[in-house]
Amino acid sequence: MELSIRLKTVAEAVTPGNRVADIGTDHGYVPIYLVKNNLSPGGIAMDVNKGPLEKAKEHIRAEKLSGKIATRLGNGLAPLEPGETDTVVIAGMGGDLICKILKAKPEFLIEGKELILQPQSEWFKVRQILKEYRYQIEKEWFLKEDGKYYVIIKAEPGWTQPQRLKHKQPSIHEYMKEIADIPENQTVAKAEMEEIYEQYGRYLIETKNSVLIEYLEKEIAKKEQIAADLKQSIKNMEDIEEVEELSGKDKANIVKRQRRYQELQKEIEDMRKAIF
Repeated sequence: MELSIRLKTVAEAVTPGNRVADIGTDHGYVPIYLVKNNLSPGGIAMDVNKGPLEKAKEHIRAEKLSGKIATRLGNGLAPLEPGETDTVVIAGMGGDLICKILKAKPEFLIEGKELILQPQSEWFKVRQILKEYRYQIEKEWFLKEDGKYYVIIKAEPGWTQPQRLKHKQPSIHEYMKEIADIPENQTVAKAEMEEIYEQYGRYLIETKNSVLIEYLEKEIAKKEQIAADLKQSIKNMEDIEEVEELSGKDKANIVKRQRRYQELQKEIEDMRKAIF
């Protein structure tokens, strides 16, 4: 069994020796790789769909790992309890869905599990929820495989062991109130850069990840072309307005395009800051 670069990176982000729960396991490749290579003593492969879970069971049996890797059918973290795992892996889903899975069972955030997250989209939402629950991003990877870009995030709780133990019977409201009073780590980004770090990843920016730079340079070029086309269309409409009365709809369209042009300029500026 040979993993893709994406899945191999996800698997090897797990701290060696940790029990792992793979949410949305698909074919069970990540826990199989970890156990087979003695990187994990065992794990639980979980999926909301019966088809992929049956495939995972077949692969686990083929590798003679049924005694070390369990399978469970269920939605997100619902079939799992915090004490059953050390690391939670959620890979190959949209960022918004990953956030919903974590928020649906906040015990895992309160217990301070290691999180390996690979959002397919809306990366910033994942970084935002980690910040909200006072997790520290230990490392990030930015990969390119088969023409697609992927981000992988490894996060650990940024709060202390006594605080975790205090919340063994978790009350999410108590917990959120308490961590709101904990001073943030002094390495937290300056206010003007926080949004950029959430969008593109502080670790990736500070380590000047070459694949991220490649991605941003392409995005800048695309957005600059869109902005140039938009600027020209605004000018054309304004030229028409000088010689004839535009309808209310056309005037509203000019305002809308001007607003989008300004948004594009801000996005391009933020991307340039992330690179430099």
